[in-house]
Amino acid sequence: MSIEVKISKARIPYKKAMFVLEKRVEDVKKGFKKELIWILEHPTTYTGGIRSSKNEILDKKIKVIKTNRGGKITLHNPGQKIIYFVLDLNKRKKDIRLLIKTIEASIIELLKIYNIYGNSDKKNIGIWVKNKKISAIGIRVKRWIAYHGCSININNDLSYYKKIIPCGLSNDNITSFNNLGVKKINNLNENIRKIFVKNLTKI
Repeated sequence: MSIEVKISKARIPYKKAMFVLEKRVEDVKKGFKKELIWILEHPTTYTGGIRSSKNEILDKKIKVIKTNRGGKITLHNPGQKIIYFVLDLNKRKKDIRLLIKTIEASIIELLKIYNIYGNSDKKNIGIWVKNKKISAIGIRVKRWIAYHGCSININNDLSYYKKIIPCGLSNDNITSFNNLGVKKINNLNENIRKIFVKNLTKI
């Protein structure tokens, strides 16, 4: 089964992206459109997953958009890559744990290209480098259509994390390519495309 890949150069507002994803879920369910991998960035946005609480907001002035993905409060901002997808698990393996493991393995594979060595954690979904989180994952499944996706911190401003308790963690426990000293980042979108298409197609 082929997966359509979309790469957006302009930053996409979060609510607009959610509208596109929800519409795509319905279209995939009805067989009108192919599954999707969408690579993009958002303007600075705080979002709260279904397990988020007001206690995670440290700066009460910020606005948090409630969303139906899994997880707690997190940040999206310029310099952070977002990989969204819409996958029809009715035509693949109906295994959420396998899907998450595949996403984690894909991120680890991507990091390795840039000499960053990440690992997953059984207790905390996402990818970690030297005990700091570099990538968050949030998934929702509707009638076995899986969507939402993951974020990877590249060269975004991490100071914005200080306004929240991100993913239930200390905001000092977040890192990025830039913080790890990786400044030269060639062919990032293309490497994301190749790795995620290769691995998600196998599910």
